[in-house]
Amino acid sequence: MNYESIFIISPEVPAEKIEELTTKAVKIIEDSKGTFKMSQQFGKKRFAYPINKLREGSYVYTEFSGNGETVNALESFFKFNDLIVRFLTVKIEKKKVVAKKTAKSEPQAAKTTNDKGEIK
Repeated sequence: MNYESIFIISPEVPAEKIEELTTKAVKIIEDSKGTFKMSQQFGKKRFAYPINKLREGSYVYTEFSGNGETVNALESFFKFNDLIVRFLTVKIEKKKVVAKKTAKSEPQAAKTTNDKGEIK
């Protein structure tokens, strides 16, 4: 299964430590029989509302494939690390293409406008 995970790191953490946390997350994915695909840092972003008395955080996005064990190991790392404020892991499913049936065109009622140009 394919997954994507985003986690928010406390804003006072330096860039070197953010890189270290990302590397640890990748190692956990690979150690638990998962395959790391990509990671991207979005930098510091302001929250819509305070979280743990913080107003902003550093966002990191990762994509990986694995099984439930991989997700559990990664989320355990997130839960027990005090520097990580929030996280979310979501399963990515392939989208199915559905062909739409075309109905026979039915005549539409004529639309009229008033003197202000509004459609009635």
